[in-house]
Amino acid sequence: MGSARDHILTALENLTSDEFKKFKTKLLSCPLREGFGRIPRGPLMNMDVIDLTDKIVTTYMENYGLELTTAILRDINQAEAAALQKAAGAAAPRVGPSKIALGEAEQQHFMDKHRQALINRVTSVDALLDALYGKVLSEQQYQEVRAEKPSANQMRKLFSFSVAWNRSCKDQLFQALKATHPFLVSDLENS
Repeated sequence: MGSARDHILTALENLTSDEFKKFKTKLLSCPLREGFGRIPRGPLMNMDVIDLTDKIVTTYMENYGLELTTAILRDINQAEAAALQKAAGAAAPRVGPSKIALGEAEQQHFMDKHRQALINRVTSVDALLDALYGKVLSEQQYQEVRAEKPSANQMRKLFSFSVAWNRSCKDQLFQALKATHPFLVSDLENS
């Protein structure tokens, strides 16, 4: 079981040059989740398999990049889509009864439950962004949040991206909050 990046790379390496060109063309026009931007056409069309794999992972993060790659391969009727779909299932982070009690897994995540309080009370967003950069946030998302002022608007922008996040991504934000705002997290956990 490799990383999502490895699975994307393998799938793209198995394309013919014509199929790879179709893939890149489709990547320019496929619908994207809110909060994600397009890879510019000029650089995209000149990328080889390794460069494109790296760009997909840095622009869309591993899990969404894997999902997006699978969808595009399916759209261009590529047999690699089935293999990538299977790999996506194996590479997806698992949160289930083996790691968390079933009742706990079904509960609302801390980040969702305390969204409004976090927007109003987090005073230093930069440290959170640094902890999430490259793991949960793309370069573009990172810059968009940093461009907002004051911190409440930065947190609103950060939460606008969280709609596309899975539980693992929200857990990373929670851990970053615990490290940077331990008293706030403690207060909210006890409220």
